[in-house]
Amino acid sequence: MSNPHAPIRRIGFIGLGKMGQPMARRLIAAGFKVHGYDLSEAARAAAIESGAKASASLGAVMAKADVIITMLPNSDAVETVALGGADSIARLAAPGTLLIDMSSAAPHRTRRLGEALGEHGITMVDAPVSGGVLRAADGALTIMLGGSEDAVARARPVLEHLGSRLFETGGLGSGHAMKALNNYVSAAGLTAACEALQIGAQFGLDPALMIDILNVSTGRNNSTENKIKQFVLSSSFDGGFGLGLMAKDLATAAALADELAMRSPFCHEAARLWGEALASLGPAVDHTEIDTFLRRV
Repeated sequence: MSNPHAPIRRIGFIGLGKMGQPMARRLIAAGFKVHGYDLSEAARAAAIESGAKASASLGAVMAKADVIITMLPNSDAVETVALGGADSIARLAAPGTLLIDMSSAAPHRTRRLGEALGEHGITMVDAPVSGGVLRAADGALTIMLGGSEDAVARARPVLEHLGSRLFETGGLGSGHAMKALNNYVSAAGLTAACEALQIGAQFGLDPALMIDILNVSTGRNNSTENKIKQFVLSSSFDGGFGLGLMAKDLATAAALADELAMRSPFCHEAARLWGEALASLGPAVDHTEIDTFLRRV
C-alpha cells in the first residue's frame, strides 16, 4: 500500500505530448524522479533526453510511483488508462496511490471515474490547466483543483512546481467543469472579435486600429489583447492550442449544461459553430484558425 503521508518523490507521468513534455521537465528540475508513459516512441525518447525514465509499459510506471499524473486529450483516454482491464491504473497502482488528472475531461465522467477508482483504494483529484505550452515551460500555468481536502493538500506540493496560480474549486470534477467553462468564454471572445473585425473591414475600418480601440474600450478581452494581432492579423495562426481541443472543450461545456438541465443557448450555439469549424478545418490546425472558418460561412 502506498503511504498517503509519505513525501512524494517518484511521479508516474502518463501523456508526454506538447503539454506533458514541459511539465515533466519542470518536475525533474524540481528534484522529482519522473517515469513517463506514452504510446509514442518519439515522445518517450524526448522525455528520456530531458532526464526522465520512459516506458511503453504502464506496469513499469506504476511499480514505483508515489503519485500518477495523467495529461491526456479527453475522458475516453483517461478512462482507458485508468480502468482498461489488466493493464490499467486500477489494476496496477498500489492502494493509497493518488491520481492527479490534468487532462481536459468531462466533469460528470470524472466523478464517476473517481468513484470507480475509489473501489480500488486509489484517490483522484482533477487539476486541469490554462496557459498553454509557454506557461507550462515556465511553470506559470493556472491550475484548477477539484477533490477532497486531503487529496488536494497532498497534490499541491507537486502542482506548485507546474503552476503559479492554484485555485481549489470544490469537489471532484469541479476543476474540469471550470476548465471547460473557461474555454467556452475564451472561445466566445475570440469568435466575437474575429467576426467584429471582419464586419469592420468590410465597412472600411482598419482591423489593427480596431484592435487598438477595443483594447482601451469595453470590448477588450484576452483574444483582443493576446491573439488577434499576434496570430490572426499576422496570419501565423500559431497560438499553441489546437482547434480540435477547443471544440472538444466547448462540447464539454454544452454537455455540462445539458446534464444540469440548463438551456444555455449561446453555449450550445458556440459548441455547434466550433464543431462545424472542426469538421471543416480538421483538429490539427490552431484554434485561431476560427477566423479562417468564419470567412467561409
